[in-house]
Amino acid sequence: MVAGSCQQQGSKSQRAYERENFKRYWYAGTAEINTYQLIQSRYGEPRQGKAVLIFVTEDFSKSKQVKLDDPSEAGKDKVSVLKLNATKNFITGIYPYSMMQSVFTPVNRNEAPNSLKTSMSSQEWCGHVFTQLNLRGNQFDVSSFSYFEQESDDSYSVKTTLLEDEIWNIIRLEHTALPTGNFEIIPGLFFTRLSHTDLKPQPASATKSESASVITYSVTVHDQSRSLSVQFEKDFPHKILGWEEKFMERGVQQVTKASLDKTLVTDYWTKNKNEFQYLRDSLNLSTTH
Repeated sequence: MVAGSCQQQGSKSQRAYERENFKRYWYAGTAEINTYQLIQSRYGEPRQGKAVLIFVTEDFSKSKQVKLDDPSEAGKDKVSVLKLNATKNFITGIYPYSMMQSVFTPVNRNEAPNSLKTSMSSQEWCGHVFTQLNLRGNQFDVSSFSYFEQESDDSYSVKTTLLEDEIWNIIRLEHTALPTGNFEIIPGLFFTRLSHTDLKPQPASATKSESASVITYSVTVHDQSRSLSVQFEKDFPHKILGWEEKFMERGVQQVTKASLDKTLVTDYWTKNKNEFQYLRDSLNLSTTH
């Protein structure tokens, strides 16, 4: 678990993944698809776009860190993970951005407290970039590929600590494990790529506030003068309602934010024929997103 006090709190009661409502929701053979109205700050201007968060459980290989083809043959190498596929689509002037990230977090965080893998790709008309982190022992091995000369292709390691990108999965799995107070965090891959900043642990602090039905988790990354707040439902299954990111760019505060639009729970991988295209309308998605 992340943060000692939170770990103790979680150990005193039945863990989320052991509860029947958790099993019924996350092991029903479906995925939860959420679409968001997105305002993405880019080049100092707000851009309207669409974000999608897709949450689904799957059987994963601990050693290969890929989805298992035959889980029944994997033995102890099999681990159940909550996978988040997050996408952003927006336009900057004449050309589009298409960004996607995947995060694989073990459901049983008591046995495996860190996400096993996260990857991110970004495509736009100038070129594309790709970054992947793999958990190896007490460090994340980073593979990074970029068309920018200052970044180029690189591989290195960073120490294991909380990933900003796994916050969303922790909310869905066991939000009481979210750390508060002071700690270190590895900033999100979307932000580090768009800002061309180093991917390394940063000092951070966080608070948590709640109303009758909504919890807000707010993180400040101090050296980046940057903050992220995520709003989610207090009640299970703790759906992500939206988020807001504030950061400085050339002395001016920029804001990226998203608000929940539609949710659909379905086995989308079986809905790949033209007859199912109407489901995109139910998510307020155009054919181009």
